[in-house]
Order: sequence, then structure tokens, then C-alpha cells
Amino acid sequence: MKILLYKKIFFSFVLIGIISCKAQQNPLPLNTWMENIPQGAYVKDLNNELSPYVGTYKATYQGNEITLFITKEENKLEELTNKYYYNDVLNVKYKIKNSSGQILQETQNGTTPNNIITSTRTKPSTGQIILYYEGTNCGVGWGDIYLKKINNTQISWTYNAESTLITEQNCPGNPDKTVYLPQTKDLIFTKQ
Repeated sequence: MKILLYKKIFFSFVLIGIISCKAQQNPLPLNTWMENIPQGAYVKDLNNELSPYVGTYKATYQGNEITLFITKEENKLEELTNKYYYNDVLNVKYKIKNSSGQILQETQNGTTPNNIITSTRTKPSTGQIILYYEGTNCGVGWGDIYLKKINNTQISWTYNAESTLITEQNCPGNPDKTVYLPQTKDLIFTKQ
């Protein structure tokens, strides 16, 4: 009876040890191919590629003032249909004002289901961060945004919007479908 109890305790410790080792996997670098990311892994900014972009930046485009609020989020849970993992990302919130100072669109305060901008990968060979924009209402304007660090106070912005088919079924009502973000190449933002 005593031997059976000792065996149970021993196997319990072995099981806890195995689980602990699995939970403490070495982090993977950014840009690890999706197929190579194991379930529950952590894709970490090991080379500090994201941190230099963190801050508040401003630019003016076609009379509108655009302010970007860039933050770094560590250990963000990514849930896909057949996999979950954690990774470090940049999140971008923004405020866009017209020449009269009226706010056209703002994502900094509050949580909105739309207008999400999150980094997806880096391009070390070109010094760029690639972000994905989910689009404004009804997904209008979804696409990639490329940020490139020019120096300690400036970044370059390139936004390639994609088109979306809008129907009454996938976009009911009459939401504002204007894309206020600057759809342009090499717009310079200055750190504040």
C-alpha cells in the first residue's frame, strides 16, 4: 500500500516536470514561419526590432493631421482555427483631424472592433515593419501598412489599401465607410 502511494507521488512529480518543461520552451524569433510555430509557443522580439518604433508620431497629409500612437505588446495571444501561440507585436492607434481641428476618426480612446492595426512581420533586409489594417467599417480599406525607420525621430509610412465588395448583407445600415488613413507611399511621420 505504501509502495503504491510512493509510486503515485513519484509519477505526479514526473508529470509536473514534463508539463513544466513544455511550458518553458525557448522563444522563437519574429518572422518564424507559421508552419514552424508549435502549439502554445512564444514568438518573441529577440533582436529588439519593434521597440525603436514605439512612440507618438505626427504627419500632415492633404490638410489632415494624423497622429499615430504606437505601442509594443508582448505575449499577445494569437488564435487561429487550428493553432494558438503568443507573440510580440506593435499596435497602432490613431487620431485624424481636419484642418479645422475637427476629429474625423480616433481609435486611441476606447476599444473599437474595427480600425485595428497590428504588426505581422518584419523585413530586416529593408528595415521595415509590416502591419495589417483590418479596415474601417465593413472592412473597407483593409490592407498592409509598411513602416520604415528613417532615423531616431522619423518613420516612413506606406499604405496599400485593398478593395472590398460591399453588400447590404455584409454591411447593413449606413456606417461611415470613409478611409481616413493616408493611402500614400513614403509619408514621413515625426516623433513627438
